[in-house]
Amino acid sequence: MPSTESSTSSSTDDTLDLQLSDELTALVAEERVLLARTAAKTRAPGRPDLTTGHDLLDAVATWGPATTSSGAFQLVPVDIGRDLPLVSCWMNDPAVAAFWDLAGPDETAAAHLRTQLQGDGRSVPCLGVLNGTPMSYWEVYRADLDPLARHYPARPHDTGLHLLIGAVGDRGRGVGTSLLRAVSDLVLDHRPSCGRVIAEPDLRNTPSVAAFLGAGFRLTAEVDLPDKRAALMMRDRAHRHLL
Repeated sequence: MPSTESSTSSSTDDTLDLQLSDELTALVAEERVLLARTAAKTRAPGRPDLTTGHDLLDAVATWGPATTSSGAFQLVPVDIGRDLPLVSCWMNDPAVAAFWDLAGPDETAAAHLRTQLQGDGRSVPCLGVLNGTPMSYWEVYRADLDPLARHYPARPHDTGLHLLIGAVGDRGRGVGTSLLRAVSDLVLDHRPSCGRVIAEPDLRNTPSVAAFLGAGFRLTAEVDLPDKRAALMMRDRAHRHLL
């Protein structure tokens, strides 16, 4: 599944810009983390607990908020019952569907989410919550355990990112770049065994490739994957403060 920041932009002059106080934003973020923890504790037998360090991605649900140039941002693991209508709506945006290929009835997106949520925890689907508002969809995944590893010299604990910006007003103005830097920093801060963050956006999606480059990733190769020709992007722990 491709990493993508959609290239469509739209005027937001007629959109109400609601500014939340720092205190309210923090409360909203805290509530979402508590909801994620509650959902994880009531998970089906055999499913990974995303709130502990005993999973393949070091407890994404507990990573906490990050400060970005666009505001307070947090990854919140998806709950299908709560989040499916929003995720499905984003997948049916033509600009998103062109790269994700998940347009259709809600069940199309639900099946994609279920595959991850009922798996072994090697991929965690999340909402990206900016200033208290869900505005993007992310997948944090173990690139070294993914079929992608057949197409590049993978190292243990390589961690991959997939991204789409769902809110049209957040596209085309650099938000994706700031969030990619923040999330890759979260990965490196909370996954000490991970030396590199990996991405493989579709080469045709030039805004996405540009966003990764702006966030400190470097283009290492072009690779032919089953569904696309991709730009293999990496952000290395050793060079994270230089790019």
